[in-house]
Order: sequence, then structure tokens, then C-alpha cells
Amino acid sequence: MEPFYFKSYEKIVGIAHNVQELEKEIVRIGTTDPACVNWHLEQGHIVSWLKYIGNNTLAEMLKGVKDWREALARIRDYYAIQQKASSKKGGRRKK
Repeated sequence: MEPFYFKSYEKIVGIAHNVQELEKEIVRIGTTDPACVNWHLEQGHIVSWLKYIGNNTLAEMLKGVKDWREALARIRDYYAIQQKASSKKGGRRKK
């Protein structure tokens, strides 16, 4: 699968191969060049890439988000939801 490329004026400034890398790049680039991340959010590039890699849940959570800080908060909410769902599955035992 193709990674997500953060571009600023046709220059690649970051690459993400998965959600964890996406989060790290949003933090890194957002603190130095927030307009870059915000542009990718506004244009729907990140949502499209998430759908491409099959993460429709996070794609829906980021739909319409235009600020990198809000995107970061929603990614962290996504992790919390995944962790909660995972612990529920692991907590059930068959008798």
C-alpha cells in the first residue's frame, strides 16, 4: 500500500505508513508547519488515505476536521475506543 505523503509546496515533508506514523507526523509537522497539515485535512487527503488503507472508522472520525490539533485529539479518541473494544473482547472467557 502507498504511504501518505505530507507535501508542502510540492516538497515531501513527511511520510506515514500507518496510523501510528500518521499521528507522529501530524504532531511533528503541525508544530512547525500547521498550515501544511491543515491543508491536507481541508482537502480531504488524510480521510481519503485512511479509506484507502481500510480504516473507515478513523476516516469517519476525521471527516470535516480542518485543524491539526482537532485531528490529533480524534486520533487519540480512536485509540481509546480501540483499546476499550480490545479489552472487552479479551475479557470474555468461555466456560
